[in-house]
Amino acid sequence: MGVENVVFAIVFIAALAVFARRVYLLLAMVLLGQKESRLDRLKDRLESLAIYGFGQRRVVETPFGINHVILFWGFIVLQLLVNIEFIVSAVFPSFSFDFVGPTVYGLMMTSADATSAIVLVVAIIAIVRRAAFRPWYIEAKPSAYVILILVVLLMVGTLGIHGTSASMGLHRSAHLPVSRLFAASIHAFARNIPPSLFLRAFWWLHALVLVGFVCYIPYSKHLHLLTALINCFFRRLSFPNTLTRLTFKKGCVFGVSSVIQLTWKDLCDFLSCTECGRCAAMCPATVTGKALNPMEVILEGKANLEANGMEILRQRSFNSLEKADESLQVKLPLAGASGKGQITPEAVWDCTTCGACVEKCPVFIEQFPKLLKVRRHLVMEKVVFPPELITLFENVEQRSNPYGIAPAERDKWAARLDVVPLPWDGSAEYLLFAGCVPSLNPRMRSVLAAIVEILKMGGISFGILGRDEPCCGDPLRRTGNEYIFDRIARDNVERFRAANVRKIITFCPHCYNSLKNDYPAFGARFEVFHHTQMISAILGRGRSYPDMAKERVVVHDACYLGRYNGIYEEPRRIIEVATGSRAIEMRRTRRESFCCGAGGGRLWMHESRGTRISTERTRQALAEHASIIATSCPYCLIMFEDGLKDEGAQGEVRAMDVSELALAALRMPKNSRRSD
Repeated sequence: MGVENVVFAIVFIAALAVFARRVYLLLAMVLLGQKESRLDRLKDRLESLAIYGFGQRRVVETPFGINHVILFWGFIVLQLLVNIEFIVSAVFPSFSFDFVGPTVYGLMMTSADATSAIVLVVAIIAIVRRAAFRPWYIEAKPSAYVILILVVLLMVGTLGIHGTSASMGLHRSAHLPVSRLFAASIHAFARNIPPSLFLRAFWWLHALVLVGFVCYIPYSKHLHLLTALINCFFRRLSFPNTLTRLTFKKGCVFGVSSVIQLTWKDLCDFLSCTECGRCAAMCPATVTGKALNPMEVILEGKANLEANGMEILRQRSFNSLEKADESLQVKLPLAGASGKGQITPEAVWDCTTCGACVEKCPVFIEQFPKLLKVRRHLVMEKVVFPPELITLFENVEQRSNPYGIAPAERDKWAARLDVVPLPWDGSAEYLLFAGCVPSLNPRMRSVLAAIVEILKMGGISFGILGRDEPCCGDPLRRTGNEYIFDRIARDNVERFRAANVRKIITFCPHCYNSLKNDYPAFGARFEVFHHTQMISAILGRGRSYPDMAKERVVVHDACYLGRYNGIYEEPRRIIEVATGSRAIEMRRTRRESFCCGAGGGRLWMHESRGTRISTERTRQALAEHASIIATSCPYCLIMFEDGLKDEGAQGEVRAMDVSELALAALRMPKNSRRSD
């Protein structure tokens, strides 16, 4: 072992010490978070790690994602053995993997040679893309260039070492065609420099860059090389379509005001962000110029964690790996407008809870649920929220609907429809839960009437609660007023149980999601069906199609129906049966559907910045030259009708619920229908 080897050993050990200390501190910071069990369904978690972590399925959903996959596999995996050999041989010069045999070792060297060249090319492509063709949702941060340049230098070092070694007879040149060509090209420009000097230069280049990588990664955004795989393993195995129920008693914390009140998985999310910007590209608030950028929410959370986490850890012994007391005061609150490390209140309230960010994130970060936790704190502890919500909260609490209309008005939509009201005599199989917006909005009442008529045509036995029907509470839960929602949910579960309700049909996806996914935590034991599921089944029996070839129907996926509950096919089935043609798809459709802008309580809040989300979605629909925009949600229907007014297209294009299309089909004379 020479002086060169001793120097490298000392430097590399020091780098490992820096790496290990930083990783330990990051682990300690993550474990400051509150407890949460994520060790269920181990088989599914291992599959997730394989498919989404190593397989990077979500990464390749965008065209440039393949570039990242090549970097990942070429640099992290296939280069691993080469770098292990380099590190060990740098300390013990006689070491080599050639003990595996000439054939295997030759294949290993050839694959490393090829992947080095490929990684070099894709790294250069990534640099050029960021410099000249950077998408709007990716920020131009120097750190991204630093890591890519380090990759380029590392590959240059690898090719240079192998190529020069081959030219000096230290490696079989047949195994290193790319390296040999690379070294020959360099030697052609510097013929007077001996190859041995080139070898040492390339060797030290590779060594120093490798040491730089070890030190730099845990301090940079490329920490996700370590944490992304962890996040994929511990991810939520289903969409976050509900929230954790709170306990209301003295001394409890309501919502999240400091980073240590989040769970350890939330804190791991902060450290896992790849800064790819896909969540921002999908977010309707970001796209339309609002304050919210879900990527920035995560990055501000990371900065907040580092600021508060290091302060807490300094007050502990170094070997402490325990969660923090959630009542502990921190110097930097999570929500605020002071600058770095805080999520602005505007961003918190801009969220429509559409879930597009969560659906698109390649490493399964849960962005919007964190904002809902902050909303709970702002509403229940700080009493700081948009003024429009004062009216919403008072109306729901006092009159059990967001509009503040007298409960006696609630059943007027059903006055001429001969619908059985509660109490039942046991003959009704389903409860038709009309919902606040459908019951009290004149336009939605006509949709309810269509649903009722179709259910009757299908022979479905159902009844309604009429003026005794309460609000499901969804607008309150999604705007942070968990206290009132908790009371509403408990009362409703008791009301349904007393009426022996076992099956519920809803028009509104927000009611559907709340009754189906929120209420079980409050003791609910009933089945919930969306009206599209019922109507699709009814239409499927007859298999008859009217001739509506003149209509071009574009379909919109409601967020709380599609992403939240996976109902995509039923609305399309209804459109196809009702019109005889498949629905036209927008550019943003199904899992990538663009929100109408009404979710998360936004239906009752003003949009004061940027373009209205409903206008943007309407423009996307109009781009398909449709004559009908079909949806399955009263919120969406309201927003589309507003959007059509804004775009001056109200007389040319109609917004309709799919049930209205279905009723038009069922009402047509049989001789005007055509068989399947």
